[in-house]
Amino acid sequence: MDEGLINGVVFLDLKKAFDTVDHAILLNKLYLYGVRGRAHDWFRSYPSNRTQYCQVNGKLSEPRTIITGIPQCSILGPLLFLVYINDLPNCLKSADCNMFADDTQLRTANKDVKVIFETLNDDLANISVWMAANKLSLNKSKTKYMFIGSHQKLKQCNSELQIKIGDTPIQRVTVTKSLGMMVDETLTWHSQTDLITKKVNKDL
Repeated sequence: MDEGLINGVVFLDLKKAFDTVDHAILLNKLYLYGVRGRAHDWFRSYPSNRTQYCQVNGKLSEPRTIITGIPQCSILGPLLFLVYINDLPNCLKSADCNMFADDTQLRTANKDVKVIFETLNDDLANISVWMAANKLSLNKSKTKYMFIGSHQKLKQCNSELQIKIGDTPIQRVTVTKSLGMMVDETLTWHSQTDLITKKVNKDL
C-alpha cells in the first residue's frame, strides 16, 4: 500500500485439513526432512492403530480404525500438519503465501489488476494440483479473496474478471476474519474495533 500497489489476497480454507492427512505421505516427508531410524519408527507408530466411534442417543457404534488424519488436540498435531504442508510454497510460480497451521493465504501485489488476477489464478491452479497430490482439498465455498489498498486504488478493482478454483469462481469480500482478527480492504481496523466493542459491551 505504501508503494501505491494493489494487494490481492486469497484466504484458503482447507476442507477437514487435519482429518485428511495421509499417513504414508506424512512419513515420507518426515524421512526426506531427515527423520530416520528409531525416530521415524516412533512417528510411524504415533498415528497408527487409533480407533474412533460415534455415540447417538446413548448408543455407541462399533469402533473403526482411523486410516487418515492426525490428532488435533495434541502438541504434535499442529507440528505434523506443518511438516505435511511445508512444501506447498514450492508449487507457486509468482505469488507468495503465509501459512499458520491450516490457515493459508495466497498473496500478490501489482499496479495492474489484470496481472493480479492472472497471478492468483495461475497459482491457484498449481495449488489445486499440489492438493490433489497430497490428498487434501479446498472448501471452495469458504475460500474468499480480497483486494487491499487505498480507496483510490480499490476503485480500479471493479473488474469483470474472476478468481477461480477450477471452474468455480470464489467470492470477493471487503472484510474477513483471519487468525481471529477482522481484516478489511483498507486496513482501517474499524471492523476489528467494532467486534471488540460489541464483545466488551455484552460482558459489561
